[in-house]
Amino acid sequence: MTSREKEILELIRKDPMITQQKLAKKLGITRSSIAVHIGNLMKKGYIKGKGYILKNQEYVTVIGGANIDIQGFSEELIYEDSNPGKVKMSLGGVGRNIAENLVNIGINTKLVTVVGDDIYGDKIYDECRVSGIDINYSIKLKEGRTSTYISISEKGDMKLAVSDMGILDYMDVEYIRKISDIINSSKIIVLDTNMPMDVIDYLVINFKDKKFFLDPVSTTKAEKVKDIIGSFHTIKPNKYEAEILSGIKIKNRKDIKRAGDILIKKGVKKVYISLGKDGIFYSDGENSKIINNPKVDVINATGAGDAFLAGLVYSELNKFNCEKSAIFSMGASILALSHEDTINYNITVENINKKIEELNMYERI
Repeated sequence: MTSREKEILELIRKDPMITQQKLAKKLGITRSSIAVHIGNLMKKGYIKGKGYILKNQEYVTVIGGANIDIQGFSEELIYEDSNPGKVKMSLGGVGRNIAENLVNIGINTKLVTVVGDDIYGDKIYDECRVSGIDINYSIKLKEGRTSTYISISEKGDMKLAVSDMGILDYMDVEYIRKISDIINSSKIIVLDTNMPMDVIDYLVINFKDKKFFLDPVSTTKAEKVKDIIGSFHTIKPNKYEAEILSGIKIKNRKDIKRAGDILIKKGVKKVYISLGKDGIFYSDGENSKIINNPKVDVINATGAGDAFLAGLVYSELNKFNCEKSAIFSMGASILALSHEDTINYNITVENINKKIEELNMYERI
């Protein structure tokens, strides 16, 4: 063990919840250097991952997509032409992004996904382990091609995206049966709709006593779950996905509430409908409201929804009411919006609360 590794290990022993950012600050080195040292300590068997353990070893399981994100950014798009801008490559996937946000806010998290046995799949496994995500129950498919997602953004807002996620079709019911003990012991199960429909059906039918949180991902994929939407405890659609799930066209605020009421009547316990720049609508059947967004500078909107859903999971585990859950999750998404990467590593509970206070979000509603 190197002297630097000893320093890091000692700091982790004193504070198992310490973030990589705080370790870097204490030792005066970069966060990427900390990640490398932690990876080496894990390989050597000194640590199994980041602390991030809830009381009684509680954990959340996320079942969903993990992929490589290729993002293009331009200030002004001219269609059917080559546009000047910046191109970035990073890890992504709705399920994986939610899982990373969860560990950043202190929740012990297991990720169940499928990747290829290729350089990108190895990268996802390595980075998940360094981040503190338990990826031991995922599938690495021989001769498989790890999922890829390409997006184009204009002034921070995503305008178009293409996802190649066919490898997730190899997640089947038989595999879910094999890891049923892991699922049964989860406090919350987060699903994205990248999974095959028979897997989603099997999960909600055979684990009825569990709380399922859903990210519909897109209007096309929301179609898959519209007939079983009442099986989910908490859902976070955008306005267009909410139209698919509720079966009504949303043209105004009255329609938003009506869509929320329909979803609650179908069996959903908590509904959060993202309205983009117009804020968030929430309903738990008894209370409902639209909370307007504070004005913020948008650098990259790609990861905002994933951060929001992670905030909802944290809120549920900590027994927040619907309004407090919405505000806390908005704080997380605002931090995501203000960062050029899909994952903002500064999304911690402390920083979310600071952002909420800074923007006077409780006072504004």
